[in-house]
Amino acid sequence: MPRPDLVRFLLRRIGELLATLLVASFLVHASIRLAPGRPETFLLGGRGASPQALEAIRSHYHLDDPFLVQYGKWLGGVVTGDLGTSVQYRSDVVDLVASRMPVTLALIGMAAFLVIAGGLLLGLTGAVRGRRTDQAVLITTSVAVATPSFIAAILLLSLFSVRLGWFPVLGSGDGFLDTLHHLVLPAVALALPFVGVLARVTRASLLEQFAQDHVTVARSRGVPERTVVRRHVLRGALGTVVTQAGLALSGLMVCTILVESAFGLGGLGEFLAKSVTVKDFPVVQAISLLTIALFVLVNLAVDLVHPLIDPRVRLGTRSSE
Repeated sequence: MPRPDLVRFLLRRIGELLATLLVASFLVHASIRLAPGRPETFLLGGRGASPQALEAIRSHYHLDDPFLVQYGKWLGGVVTGDLGTSVQYRSDVVDLVASRMPVTLALIGMAAFLVIAGGLLLGLTGAVRGRRTDQAVLITTSVAVATPSFIAAILLLSLFSVRLGWFPVLGSGDGFLDTLHHLVLPAVALALPFVGVLARVTRASLLEQFAQDHVTVARSRGVPERTVVRRHVLRGALGTVVTQAGLALSGLMVCTILVESAFGLGGLGEFLAKSVTVKDFPVVQAISLLTIALFVLVNLAVDLVHPLIDPRVRLGTRSSE
């Protein structure tokens, strides 16, 4: 039987998720509709059109309807799984998004692995090793944090693709191994600043745990240092690290726009950037809403995992009592 507090927490978070998506969908819809430029201008491609043809285009995309009517029709379509038709490609938005999603998910998956593995390793190394190693970790993570993903993308492309020729310049590749080869540099560029942030949070959290009384008592009793780190230090610090890792994963989704555009991967991020420029509002609305939904779901997962790691934390509080 599920715990009553867990059921209440899940129901509350699902309600928050739906409210967040509703508000976000309204803001996205409003920002696109109020932005300068008209979709029919792109559709006509600069060519002249008869008043009848222009009226047909505006009628098809409900451009002459009042704002709230347009929003209501779009929201009704979302509820039934209909995200509309792309202005640019004249195809179903669901199919266009689904065809580009695997590349973006693979990129985020590789980057998330680098963030978690690199952040934990650097943070742990800085906390448990000597002063010189700790200083080296601090310098390395400072450089990583200060290097935005799009700057890292340019530097990596210039060195490893153009100069050395080790990795392809553009594209997402064909087949599993070729795709991995194409995604190495984009994943590194995407992960770099988040690795630095997670490493610094991990290091600070571990050092805080090292200063706790129960760690001092364990050491005074002759408990081996590795056991102290594994049982007392890592367990106490893991809650903070998991929360930061969740925030990093959410940030990766947003930063894919710049990285995918720099490497020409053809994923959702690059598709969103191109759709914004041509005012393809059905695509922009769909990808924006999907990104927000994933962001909220990641935070929900963190809230569920955190109390399992740290019993002092109640569901949904993320803070120790």
